[in-house]
Amino acid sequence: MNAFSEYCVKARILGRVQGVWYRAWTEKQATARHLRGWVRNRSDGSVEAVFAGERAQVEAMINACRQGPAEARVLDIEFQVIEYSHSGFKVLPTN
Repeated sequence: MNAFSEYCVKARILGRVQGVWYRAWTEKQATARHLRGWVRNRSDGSVEAVFAGERAQVEAMINACRQGPAEARVLDIEFQVIEYSHSGFKVLPTN
């Protein structure tokens, strides 16, 4: 992947997104899209994630996050474009 196709966002997902397997679902979806990054619960009840990879796949991931797993109720997603240089996708501890 070259620098021109790389796209990265940091997202904050708001709503009923904890206790509904949102992080595991996110890891599975991001891995299927060959994205790098991480996901974690926030102490305020939101979920935070970084998605890096091909722009179309990152955008598809953000759109998928609007629905989330079956038990989730996503109210909003806030995101910003950032730089990210790590490999793989992982679940991080709550922050």
